[in-house]
Amino acid sequence: MNPQKGRGSVSNATPRFESHVRETVCDEWSQASPDEEPKTRTVVFVERAKTIISSNQSPDIPFEQSVNAYRGCEHGCVYCYARPSHAYLNLSPGLDFETKIFAKENAAEVLRQTLEKKSYEPKLIALGTNTDPYQPLERKLLITESILKVLEEFNNPVAITTKSALVTRDIEILARMAQKNLARVFMSVTTLDRDIARTLEPRASTPSKRLEAIRELTEAGIPTGVMVAPIIPALTDHDMEKILEHARAAGAMHAAYVALRLPLEVTNLFQEWLEVHHPLKAKHVMSLVRQMRGGKDYDSDFRTRMRGSGIHADLIQQRFKKACARLGLNESRRPLTTELFRRPIAPHPQMSLF
Repeated sequence: MNPQKGRGSVSNATPRFESHVRETVCDEWSQASPDEEPKTRTVVFVERAKTIISSNQSPDIPFEQSVNAYRGCEHGCVYCYARPSHAYLNLSPGLDFETKIFAKENAAEVLRQTLEKKSYEPKLIALGTNTDPYQPLERKLLITESILKVLEEFNNPVAITTKSALVTRDIEILARMAQKNLARVFMSVTTLDRDIARTLEPRASTPSKRLEAIRELTEAGIPTGVMVAPIIPALTDHDMEKILEHARAAGAMHAAYVALRLPLEVTNLFQEWLEVHHPLKAKHVMSLVRQMRGGKDYDSDFRTRMRGSGIHADLIQQRFKKACARLGLNESRRPLTTELFRRPIAPHPQMSLF
């Protein structure tokens, strides 16, 4: 397996719903070395969404509604739990997930139509729950920006989770919303080791840029927290306290963490990545992962899937709580309000009687 620079996956496994298996072979006609594979370019597919708000009733998720502007994510984080969703498009959760991106160009339009309905009940809308709303394509497509403008117009609260410093581009919108208690941001930081980050999450912002983004957001008056996610035992877990310290120094007031999750195809992709980039640690990492998942690669139980179980999971939880207490994180959190929600009056040639 030969990893491509700037890509997280080292393979493009056949999706689980596909009956044919794809294998790479050298036909000896190419002038290139047999070990060299052609670089995979990013392809963007324009998608016209019919609905845009997703609902969930999961007891371990702190929101009921979310909006995802993209399917697939160019950040290429090899551990991404959203990767298996590409199989439903008959695409691989491997390289396809980070190179074949579906952009919902009409997301803001559909969102506006949804919020205008009298049946819509105002609730917090989360961005960045499946794929990152500020992945590289957002610089050009501006779909997330258009979504925020609609949410601001309706005074609908929004919570953003991202691994990209690009979120600071929309700092003016978010600051205005934050003044009304309508916005907060969580910056996800996995490691402070730039060498690990370069292959683990190759096209996400560097750790230092994410910490600087926290500083810019908090200075603009936007409630900002840090998400230490995912915590990978024996690889990134030692950075947890340092991440919390740096984030607190940058102004973060809140913190959370998520243990590494390896559902479906993600476990094979992650183990491939370990064997290529950290072969001497691979067995140890997976041994600890299984200790935190009841002896399996993954346990989807709602009660434990975010934290894990067992001695090692308990140790991480204790370390996190003690670090937060020492740094003054999570001392209080003001819920975002839905009381200001309003439907703008649409222009109409007929004037109202009253």
